[in-house]
Formats: sequence, structure tokens, C-alpha cells
Amino acid sequence: MDKEQLIEEFTEVYGGGGEIRCFFAPGRVNLIGEHTDYNGGHVFPCALTIGTYGVIRRRDDDKLRFYSMNFQEVGMLESDLSHLEPAKEAVWSDYPKGVVWAFGEKGHPIPTGFDLLIYGNIPAGSGLSSSASLEVLTGLMLKEIYGFEGVSMVDVALIGQYSENNYNGMNCGIMDQFASAMGKKDHAIFLDTATLRYEYAPVRLDDAKIVITNSKVKHSLVDSKYNERREQCEEALKDLQKVADIAHIKSLGELDRETFEKYELSVKDPVCRMRARHAVCEDQRTIEAVQALKGGDLKRFGRLMNASHVSLRDDYEVSCEEIDILVDLAWEISGVLGARITGGGFGGCTVAIVQNDAVDRYQDVIGRAYRERVGHSAEFYVVDIGDGAYAF
Repeated sequence: MDKEQLIEEFTEVYGGGGEIRCFFAPGRVNLIGEHTDYNGGHVFPCALTIGTYGVIRRRDDDKLRFYSMNFQEVGMLESDLSHLEPAKEAVWSDYPKGVVWAFGEKGHPIPTGFDLLIYGNIPAGSGLSSSASLEVLTGLMLKEIYGFEGVSMVDVALIGQYSENNYNGMNCGIMDQFASAMGKKDHAIFLDTATLRYEYAPVRLDDAKIVITNSKVKHSLVDSKYNERREQCEEALKDLQKVADIAHIKSLGELDRETFEKYELSVKDPVCRMRARHAVCEDQRTIEAVQALKGGDLKRFGRLMNASHVSLRDDYEVSCEEIDILVDLAWEISGVLGARITGGGFGGCTVAIVQNDAVDRYQDVIGRAYRERVGHSAEFYVVDIGDGAYAF
């Protein structure tokens, strides 16, 4: 979608005149480090070149008007700055409206209304963070059109997370918003979610591609067991903090595998123990995977991706039958270095590192077998790593 098309659509909906500005925020895929962000661990996501486009114009009154090219049948949605509560029926505009609310909560009240048009090319419910993309997009637009110079892009990510946690009711960690706000072309972000220290790691895949496979099983994390998983990890942490030797820890991410195994029976509930085991071991896998990538050892990186999926399937129990079929099929194909579920789980997508000469075979074999076993088709995206949110 180019700038001229977007502005044409905007003026058709809202009319011409005024300063009309265009912005973009990407979706993300997480290469490894799943469900570690709210447990104080490390993550390793990268921004994609697909995402959400926004066209915005300030108004002189306090009216907020929203229009999505993806939901044209819904038409224009309206609110105003004095009515920022979520809609009674969940609608897409709750995400940008929540960010407006969150800016005010963080000491940056929005002074006037605006007209906003949105177009996204991230498949909804795919686990590629369409909601975080929309939140970061809104945050960047508000920062720019209202001149909030003291708000950094890290702040934009944090405001987006705050909005989703407290306005939309989804207790996500910081990873999705951070990746969308801070992405860098051809790099993944090695982020310590406890401290927000991060570094960009070049993703050199000279002889391989990142292939995302969409199971076409949509997930709705607010209504799923995502929040329950977070509560189970918090319960496990409370039990571990009763152990004198590790009473000082503030998150599961502070434990290494050996220390956890020494004290894991202190977690009384066996299910909570499984959740904590995943959080600790996944954090360690992520650290090891980044080291492998830096050393050019893609095969080791792939093995760690595979181990991540097993942990997410068995200990964290956030996979589903369709996703497991996709991963099992991928593991059988020569040239697939690693494959795992990505995103919050309960549907969505897998991510795989596939050698160049196996990419076509990967799509053919999995496409046919998945359709036969599940009854509907999967979608494949051979993706590029792009930059974080920007104006254009």
C-alpha cells in the first residue's frame, strides 16, 4: 500500500484539507524466547515488513473518528476525548483508543481529537502481533502530531503494553510492542525484559530463509488461557521465593536451569511447576541460541528452536493439534534447520529456518499434508526482517 493510495482513501472517507500524515508499524515474529517476557527473561524477536499503516489528521474539537480499510463493513467508529472507556462490544478501535487513554495516564493528555484511517496486512489472529503493531502505530502518531518530544520509542512501546494490560485486559509482556517500535532491518533484538537492555544481532541467513506458516487457527489471547499461564508462573515464583537461598529473586528469569532443578519441588502445584520449568529453560535456550547465531551455528540455533517447541507443547501447553501437525511435518523435511510455534499460542503460526533449496519443497509437502489431515489450507510467508515503526 503506497502513500498516494492511503491518502486517497483517507480523503474519500474524511474529506481533504489540513495536514494529513502517514505512518507504519510492523508486526513481529519471535525466533525464540516465548512466554519469557512477562517472566523477566530474554526474548529474540525481529520486526517484519508486514504491519499496519495509519493515516491521521488532527481535529480542532475533541472528536475521535476511526475507519479501517480491513473492516469496511463496520464503517466509521466515533468517540471523543471525554469518552475513552472500551466499547461494550469488542471492536478494533479499542486498541488506538486505549493508547490515547494510556498517554493521558502517563502524563501526556491528548489535547484535540483526530481522524484516523488504518490498513493492515498482518493476518488477524495469526500470532504476528497485529494488536501490538496497531498500538505502536498509534503511539508514534500521537507522539509526532502532538509534539511529545520527550516520549522516546521505548516509551511508545511501554505505553502500548500498559494500554493492552490495563485497557484491553491482556496481561502481555513487553516483547511485541518493543519489537514493533525498535526493530532494525536484517537484525533481531536480543532483549532482557527485566532491564530493557537490548542489543541488535545480525541475522545472517545466507543460505536459508525464515518461513512463517499460518495454521489458519485464529487465537484470541484475551479470551484464551494466556492470562492463566501468567498467573501460574506468578504462583510458582511465590513458592520459590519461600526458599531461603533464592528468596531474593524477583522473577523466574533470574534462575538458571541448575538452580531451578535444585529447588523445583518447592513449587507445590505440579502444573505451576511445569510452567516455571518452561520459563526458566526457555530463557536459557534463548541465551544459547543468540550465542549460536553470533557464532554462525545455524544448526544449533535450529535444534534450540525445536526444543523450544517441545517445551511449549508439553510444559507450557500452549500449542494445539494443528500447530503440532505443522511442526512435526517440518521436522521430517530435509533442509529444515528448526521449527516451532511462535506467538502467544493456542493457534496462530509456526516459524522455521529453511535452507534455500528446501523452501519450495517445504511449502509443497506441508501444504498438501496439512490440508489432507486438517481439512483446510495453511498459508506460507517467506519473510524479510524490516525496520521498526516510522513516518513516511
